[in-house]
Amino acid sequence: MVKMEEFPMSSANYISGYKIVENKGFVYGLTVRARGIGGDIGAGIKGLLGGEIKQYVSMMEDSREESIQRCIEHAKEMGANAIISVRMDSDSISQNMQEVLTYGTAVVIEKE
Repeated sequence: MVKMEEFPMSSANYISGYKIVENKGFVYGLTVRARGIGGDIGAGIKGLLGGEIKQYVSMMEDSREESIQRCIEHAKEMGANAIISVRMDSDSISQNMQEVLTYGTAVVIEKE
């Protein structure tokens, strides 16, 4: 997981203790993952018996982290050192594929 000291990110339009000195623009990170047949079989059994489907939880956690990292890379390429107004979105593309998108506004910040 990204630490605040490494690359500040916030779902708010600001980051406490910092001032925005430059707006670099829109950034995003996208990943698409497919469930494997093993995950589908395990999920089918869990669907019948009930309970958390750990394979899917793990897949989604990995997908979110990957989309965040790609968003950060995009921001760094633009010369930013932080991202504000961060949002995430997830959607099914097909029966066994999931898209995860992280997006926000790349900015340059300085300590106040």
